[in-house]
Amino acid sequence: MIDDPLTLGPNMSSGIVGRAQGIYASADLKNLGLLMAINFVFTEGKFNGSTLSVLGRNEVFSAVREMPVVGGSGAFRFCHGYARAKTHDINFEAAVVEYNVHVLHY
Repeated sequence: MIDDPLTLGPNMSSGIVGRAQGIYASADLKNLGLLMAINFVFTEGKFNGSTLSVLGRNEVFSAVREMPVVGGSGAFRFCHGYARAKTHDINFEAAVVEYNVHVLHY
């Protein structure tokens, strides 16, 4: 289960703009590949009250992973696009992951 701070940068001091909420499950018998279902829930700033939904495969140890943005709400209603994930820091307790998200929305 995921319910983590969504920040503008890799440090907590960069400003929290929402939460990253969802689930992940192992989806590969040979590699560390996860099925990710994650919502970026914006609670501050220009997109307060809006969400982006990402669903796809995340091969955790790849340098950059790409997953589809399958929808959203509020400002992102009818959106589509993609998210690229890059791990900044990882240890046994937590990870800092950068999501570079590109969406088309109306």
